[in-house]
Amino acid sequence: MLLRTRPILRRVALTGAALLATTAAIPQAAAATGAADAGPSGGGLSAVIRYTENGIPHILARDYAHLGFGTGWAQAADQVCVLADGFVTVAGERSRWFGPEAAPDGSLSSATRNLSSDLYFKGVRESGTVEKLLAAPAPAGPSKDLRELMRGWAAGYNAWLAQNKITDPACKGAAWVRPVSATDVAARGFAVSVLGGQGRGIDGITSAQPPASGAPGAETRTTAPREPDPPAAAEAAREFFDTTRYDMGSNAVAFAGSTTAGGGGLLLGNPHYPWQGGRRFWQSQQTIPGELNVSGGSLLGTTVVNIGFNEKVAWSHTVATGTPVSLHQLTLDPADPTAYLVDGVPERMTRRTVTVPVAGGDPVTRTQWWTRYGPVVSNLGSGLPLPWTAGTAYALNDPNAANLRGSDTALAMGRARSVGGIQDALRRTQGLPWVNTVAADAAGGTLFTQSQVLPRITDELAARCSTALGRATYPASGLAVLDGARGDCALGSDPDAVQPGVFGPGKAPTLRDAPYAENSNDSAWLANAERPLTGYERIWGNVATPRSLRTRGAIEDVAAMAAKGRLTVADLQKQQFANRAPAGDLAAADAAKACAALPGGTATASDGTAVDVSAACPVLAGWDRTADSGSRGALLFDRFWRRLTATTAAKDLWLVPFSAADPVRTPRTLNQAAPGIGRALADAVAELKAAGAALDAPLGEHQFVVRGGEKLPVGGGTEALGVWNKIEAPWNAAAGGYPEVLHGSSHVQAVGWNGGRCPVARTLLTYSQSANPNSPYYADQTRMFSQERWVTSRFCERDILTSPKLKVVWPRERG
Repeated sequence: MLLRTRPILRRVALTGAALLATTAAIPQAAAATGAADAGPSGGGLSAVIRYTENGIPHILARDYAHLGFGTGWAQAADQVCVLADGFVTVAGERSRWFGPEAAPDGSLSSATRNLSSDLYFKGVRESGTVEKLLAAPAPAGPSKDLRELMRGWAAGYNAWLAQNKITDPACKGAAWVRPVSATDVAARGFAVSVLGGQGRGIDGITSAQPPASGAPGAETRTTAPREPDPPAAAEAAREFFDTTRYDMGSNAVAFAGSTTAGGGGLLLGNPHYPWQGGRRFWQSQQTIPGELNVSGGSLLGTTVVNIGFNEKVAWSHTVATGTPVSLHQLTLDPADPTAYLVDGVPERMTRRTVTVPVAGGDPVTRTQWWTRYGPVVSNLGSGLPLPWTAGTAYALNDPNAANLRGSDTALAMGRARSVGGIQDALRRTQGLPWVNTVAADAAGGTLFTQSQVLPRITDELAARCSTALGRATYPASGLAVLDGARGDCALGSDPDAVQPGVFGPGKAPTLRDAPYAENSNDSAWLANAERPLTGYERIWGNVATPRSLRTRGAIEDVAAMAAKGRLTVADLQKQQFANRAPAGDLAAADAAKACAALPGGTATASDGTAVDVSAACPVLAGWDRTADSGSRGALLFDRFWRRLTATTAAKDLWLVPFSAADPVRTPRTLNQAAPGIGRALADAVAELKAAGAALDAPLGEHQFVVRGGEKLPVGGGTEALGVWNKIEAPWNAAAGGYPEVLHGSSHVQAVGWNGGRCPVARTLLTYSQSANPNSPYYADQTRMFSQERWVTSRFCERDILTSPKLKVVWPRERG
C-alpha cells in the first residue's frame, strides 16, 4: 500500500517518536520456523519506508523478516528488471527466454553464453547445493536473522510485483518476471560468493569432457587436447588473477583520529563496479529500533547493506589479491578416465547430467563431472588450457562454493560499534569471498584486513605438493596446482576457521590503528607504506613487487593528507574528485619532449601511415595532469598512454627501474627513446581525428554518458592513468570517443564524526538509484556525479523527518 505524504501524515512524521511507534502496529510475521521457504512467501509482512532526496529509502521495521520485506519491496520498485534478469540466471533459464548463444549480462558469472551459464546454475539447483548450505547451522550456515531477512525480502519483492505495474521497458510485460522464493534469494547470494572462483570457470566446468573410452558415461572428443606449457600457463594465470584487469576494483582509505580535525576517524570508500546489470549498488538505510541502524550500498538482490556506516563505524571493501581457488591435478585410472586415484585407490567421479530448455529448439543435455575436490575443469580462460587426457584431469577447488556467510558478515558489520567490532564480525562469520575491508570509527581507530575466504594453501604445502604446472603458476599468481593423487596433499584446517580447508582469520594480513590504511587492489603489502605488511603466504598476494599506478598515486595522496593533518570529510570529498593522473605526472613532460624531437614532426602509425603529430607536442606539455571533465590534453594523453603501455615492456619504458626499497616512486623517468613512443603518438592523433575530437578538446566533450537525451560529461580516468576516480569506457570513434561508462566509481561514501550524535556523511551513487528510464531517480545522481556534487546523507531521525522531499510508504502483504 503506497501512501503519499499528506499534511496530517507529515505532521505525524515530524514528531519522530510517533512514526517510530507505528512499527509496533506492524503485524507479526506468520510463525517463522527459521528455515528458508521453498515457494513464494506469504504471511502479512509490512514495513515503513521513508524516501528522502534522490529516492533514497529509509526502511523502518520491527524485526528482520519485516526489514527484509521492506528491502525487497524497495529494491523491486527501483530495479525490478535487473533483479528479475538475475533470478532467470540463477534458475538456469536464460536459454529458455533469451536463446542459448546470447551473451549473459555478466553480473553473476563470467560465462560467455547463456547455455554454459544455464548448464552450471541449473546443475547447482538440481544438486541441492544451496539448500544444503541453508540447512547448515550457523556459523557455517546462515544465522536465523539472515534467514528471516531472505524470507522477508522474497515476500517484499513478490508483493511489489503483485501490487504494481512494471513501467521499465526492459521487462514490461515479460513472462520471465516471476515471483521468487527465499531459496532463489540465497541462490543469488551463492552466485556472488563464487563469482571469483567457480563463477569464473563456468565455461571450463561445463565443457570438460573425458576422452573417448569404453567407460560408462564417457563422451567422445574429436580434437586432441592442448597440453599446458608451464611458462605460458604461469603468465596466463598471472593475467587471469590480475585484479587490475577485473571489471571490479576499488579504492578505500581510513584515517586515524591523530590525523583529523576532531579526533574521530575518517573513511573514503570508492568501489569500482559495473554501471549496468546485477552488480550495481543500491542505496538505503535499514533500521530496526534498538537492534540495527545502518546506511549504505547493497549489491542488488542482497538483503543487507554491504558497504556503509552506522553511528560509530564506517567501512568499505576493495577487491583483494588473494587467489580464491586452487587446482588439483588428477591421476586417472588407466581403465576409466572418469575415475581418479588417491593413494592408489580409484575413486569414481560424480556425474551431473543437466538438461536446459532452449528457446525455439530442443532441450540441451550435457554432463559435468565432479570430484572430492570440486568440478573437473577444462580451462581457466582461453590462455590456460587444462586438458582432460587418458591419464590426467584437473579439478577446481573453490571454498566459497560452501560459503553462504557473506550476508551474515555484512549484517554483523552493520551492528558493530568500532573497528574492533568490525574485526570481530569478520572473525565470527568469515563470509567475505573476494574482498578486503577498510574501516574507521568515531573513536579514531582504523583497520585494514584481508579477511577473505581462501583455500588453505601454505607455501610449505605448495612446495611439497605442487605438480610441474603448479611450480610455475603458484609463484606467478598464487594459483596452486596440487597433486590430487596424494592424500597427504589435502588442505587441512586452521583451528579458528569455521570451514574445513580454508585459512582461519588469524592468518589474514591485518593492520590496526595506522595513521592511514589504504588499498587500491594491490596486495596488503603497502596498506601503509611506513608500516608494510609481510610474512603472509603467497596465495594472499605478493610482496616487494611493482605496484599499480593507481596504488602509487593513492599512497602519495593519502600519505600527504595524513601528514598535513586536521582532516575533515571535506578533504575526502576533494580527494575523490581531484582526478590527478599519476601517469601524467610521471610521463607527460617527457612524452612532450619526445614528441618535439621527432624528425619533421611526423611519426609512423601502426598501419604504416605517416602522421603529423607536431600539434600534439604543446598539448601534452600544457596538460594540467588531471582527468577533470574540463582538462585539455587528458584525452590525447590517455589514448597515447594506453597505446604505449600495451606494446612496451616496463624495462624499456622507464629509465629508473622498480626498487622494493622505494616502491611508491619507482619505476620512473620515461625513456624518451623507448620503442613505440612515435607509433603511439601517431595512433593517438589518428584516433582523435577519426572521433572528431580536437587534440586539446576538454575530456568531458568526448567522455560522457547520455541519459534521457541529455549528454552528461564524465570526469575521471582509466586504470592505465592511475586515477583514483576510476572510469572505464570502451573507445567508440564513431560515437565521439567514450560515449558510455562500463565500470568505475559507483557507491562513493565520505564519512566522519565531529563529536555530535550523527555521523557526518556524504554519498554518491554515480549511476543513480534506478535502471528504469521512466524513474525520476534514473539519472539524478549521475548528473550530480558529472557536476562533482554530493548527497548529504540523512541518517538521524531528525534529518530524515525534516527532508523537504519526504515521502512515506507503508507496503504490506495482501492476503
